[in-house]
Amino acid sequence: MAAWLEALAAAERDSVPAVLVTVLTAKGSTPREAGAKMVVLADGLAGTIGGGNLEFQSEIAARGLLAAGAEGPSTRDFPLGPALGQCCGGHVTVLFEVLRPPRLYVGLFGAGHVGKALVRVLADLPCRVNWIDPRPEALPAVVPSNVRPVRTPHPAQAIADLPAGSVVLVMTHDHALDFEIVAAALRRPDLGAIGLIGSDTKRARFVSRLGRIGIDAERLICPIGLPGIEGKEPAVVAVSVAAQILLLQSAQRSVKPMPLTDRDCGDCVCPPFLAQARS
Repeated sequence: MAAWLEALAAAERDSVPAVLVTVLTAKGSTPREAGAKMVVLADGLAGTIGGGNLEFQSEIAARGLLAAGAEGPSTRDFPLGPALGQCCGGHVTVLFEVLRPPRLYVGLFGAGHVGKALVRVLADLPCRVNWIDPRPEALPAVVPSNVRPVRTPHPAQAIADLPAGSVVLVMTHDHALDFEIVAAALRRPDLGAIGLIGSDTKRARFVSRLGRIGIDAERLICPIGLPGIEGKEPAVVAVSVAAQILLLQSAQRSVKPMPLTDRDCGDCVCPPFLAQARS
């Protein structure tokens, strides 16, 4: 595998911003042909577009794009002789593609019907998902490219591995496990929204128990989902929850639950999950 391709794959895997630099056109005498590539990171590079001042200036330009928060593609023309002092004398157009990791990270706990439906929705969104479940058979063998399956007998410990700002969604097969995960998430002040599948009654019980062990549950969203979306089907719930995540990310504001009924969800798919944003 080419060095630039390995570096690009590593940046994707590790959620590191990178710039893919490509010789778009090469006219006359040039160090490399059209299609030559390199990947520039904030602290390194891989591959080459020919070395010399062309590569040096392209590296500087790429790092400038990273530092400035630029996104998307841009091009730059390099007359090699007069502009760069290279003896080749040709003309090169370089394409800079800034590749940044998604701003949205989701820690999804539970691979039941709703969890699987939610992953299908999130698969087409600009996000990264850590999908955690303790049951070896629950997580499918093949998952979308933006989803990382985590099989662990201690899901609550996976909270520590989530990036700061992650949205946490808890919907496991076990209420006791839900509580353990929620408690661990609430202990991290740097996480984003923390949502729990269930009813107002479930929330009240969790809040009471959390209070007894000294954990403030004000950040806990339960029920979860957008107001006005009816239906208990997993796909309906998944769309509602995914829409709420996008709304919260866009608004960049905290949320609190909006009371509904005293129905408990039991072991079934819970009733519609509603939450209300507050500025």
